[in-house]
Order: sequence, then structure tokens, then C-alpha cells
Amino acid sequence: MAINGRYTAVLDACVLFSRLQRDVLLSLAHADLYTARWTQEIEREWTTELVAQYPDAEKKIPKLIEQMREAVPDCLIVDYELFISCIQLPDDNDRHVLAAAIRGNADAIVSLNTKDFPAQVLDPFDIEIQTPDQFVLNQIMLNPPKALTAIKKMRIRWDRPSMTPADMLNLFEKRQLTETATHLRDVMGLI
Repeated sequence: MAINGRYTAVLDACVLFSRLQRDVLLSLAHADLYTARWTQEIEREWTTELVAQYPDAEKKIPKLIEQMREAVPDCLIVDYELFISCIQLPDDNDRHVLAAAIRGNADAIVSLNTKDFPAQVLDPFDIEIQTPDQFVLNQIMLNPPKALTAIKKMRIRWDRPSMTPADMLNLFEKRQLTETATHLRDVMGLI
């Protein structure tokens, strides 16, 4: 269990790459539904990939990182590197994520690469792996009023030029949040 008493999740680089996934995860954290954590290495991973795919994004990254850190105070995990060499995972490049989760007293890692974080490795640390879809849906189910309000505020912020709830849910489906979209269709009027 996290030291601060709230559920804590380390957000892997792959879930921060997509603007929608990043925004919904951070919106829920900003609404105090859970504590979001990551490292500068995780920031470097997703921003490097973003620039590789969208070179024009490079100029916007410093401001984006600043906004993320302001929205989620105490998000950065430091001094986790000493754990890396002790960790065995299917992909050695993911060891820093688990090391950060251990150091940050996380309850979960949110990642699209669930196969890279086997339960037999995570269980001794009481850390679980969840996809962003599972994680977002869990947050909605645990506190519907607060979560739905956070998602509605996010939709209004996106205003391009006018994003309807149906538009938002269609985007959720396209960005691997299909179970969440299915659930939210029943309460579309609240988002």
C-alpha cells in the first residue's frame, strides 16, 4: 500500500504517449482519485517517441512536462536506480518502471505492455499491472461522481471546436479505452 494512504500508480511511458490516455489519467489524478507517479526516464521515453513520430512536437514538450508536473505535484520518483539490477523482467528495458514502482510505494503499474510485467515478479512487491482501460474504468467505478466530473472537465478543455460526449467516447474507443467507452455510454449525459 502506498505510504500516503491513497492508491498510487506508476504510469508507464506507453500510456503517456497518447494525448487522450495521458489527459484522462492525469485528469483523474488531478481530481484526487489516485496518486500518479513517474520518473524523468519515463518522461524521456515517451517524449522521445513523440518527437520521433511528430518532430514539430519538440518545441511544446518542455511546457507540456511543466504542466503535467504542476497538475500532479510530487509525481516524480527519484533514487530508484539501485533496484534496477535486482529485477528480472521479460524486457530488461522495463526494469526501471518496476524499480520506480517499488521505490515509489506504488500499488500498480499502468501499462499497455502487461505481458512485460508478470504477476509472479510483481506479487512479492504487492504491485499489480493494469491496462489504461482497466485502470480508468476502475477509477470510475470506485468514485463515479468525482471521475465523471473529471472526464467532463477534460472534454470541455478539449473543445475543438465542440467535442460532444459521443465524440469523446468514439475517441476513447480509438485510443484503446474500449471498456471505459462502453461503460460511459450508459452515462453519456454526465460527461
